[in-house]
Amino acid sequence: MPSSFARCATRSAEAAARSPRGVRGVLRHSPWDALLVGLSLAHGAALLVVPSVPLVAIGLWWNANTVSHNFLHRPFFRATWLNRAYALLLSVLLGFPQSLWRARHLAHHAGRPAGVRWPRGAGAEATLVAIAWSAALLAAPGTFLRVYLPGWVLGLLLCHVQGRYEHVHGTTSCYGRLYNVLFFNDGHHLEHHRWPGRHWTRLGAQRIEGRVSRWPPILRWLDGLSLEGLERLVIRLPLLQRLIVDAHARAFGRILPASARVRSVLVVGGGLFPRTALVLRRLLPDAEVTVVDASAGHLEIARRFLGDGVELRQELFSGVVPPGVDLVVVPLAYIGDRRRLYDDPPARVTLVHDWIWSPHGRGAVVSWLLLKRVNCVRQIVQPAAGSAARRTA
Repeated sequence: MPSSFARCATRSAEAAARSPRGVRGVLRHSPWDALLVGLSLAHGAALLVVPSVPLVAIGLWWNANTVSHNFLHRPFFRATWLNRAYALLLSVLLGFPQSLWRARHLAHHAGRPAGVRWPRGAGAEATLVAIAWSAALLAAPGTFLRVYLPGWVLGLLLCHVQGRYEHVHGTTSCYGRLYNVLFFNDGHHLEHHRWPGRHWTRLGAQRIEGRVSRWPPILRWLDGLSLEGLERLVIRLPLLQRLIVDAHARAFGRILPASARVRSVLVVGGGLFPRTALVLRRLLPDAEVTVVDASAGHLEIARRFLGDGVELRQELFSGVVPPGVDLVVVPLAYIGDRRRLYDDPPARVTLVHDWIWSPHGRGAVVSWLLLKRVNCVRQIVQPAAGSAARRTA
């Protein structure tokens, strides 16, 4: 579900679209674009008043991926001269020509090389950047050389990391509410590539199937640090194994409904150390436990811990469970739309490992040190007009 901010913005944009004359005033598409213009002016004021390396770097990275990015797709103003003037302002703020950034980015959307030819307008923008840099160097050479230039280089590096991790394993979205508020729905990246001309206020209104990460692009390298590295450490240390199994057993014991009558369990992602299957064999000794994992190597390691009492299947979890499965357990390393698991649980009882700051349904903390919790969501069937209507709790 889109955040309340996104819903409010979407309603505003839709209301403007219904108006026969569109958005009144100088803005072409939405009154919400005034917020982006105001923030870009605040960015420029901050650079003049309190310059620092972090401010320059973070400001460049944030502006390039929010204000500048949205402006290059859908210029904000009705008047052509205002759009050209604003492109000059953004060029000075970011330290590179807005028209060149636009040409390279649209080539990226088209799937073609960016090329080396400068587009129309880039020369004037580059000249203005050179004038601004020269004036700053003459007025405050120390600040320019020791603060601005290092911050500018660091900002470009942050932009590079952002762009790389938006696409390194294929176009990837992040549906975190805080990120999409601060970055104006930039996390809806799959949707942006499907509809690159769609206004940013409407990107949160519809999702498409594809790769999803819990991390925003700048932190997405954490997906690769991964949890797998920690798993490989755990399988070498028996004491750590016992501590982890006991912590999970306490958490599961607090949230598993006593009335669930679980006869069949599906564990998604057996992992290198199958603590979930070990715990469920302890808590639900009469239940049939099946582990599905896309990695044959992981399953072979899991077999050493589980023996023959658990069925192991090599397959990628599709989100659909076989009939008769009462309980599904999803790992922290799940690759997919985690929110969909909460909105539409795949089984009568679903346990979802998540970060400690993401409570849903009934939950319990697994470990404060590991920042981990497990959430329990259930399907509740209620009769409605002669049929069964399902909701979750």
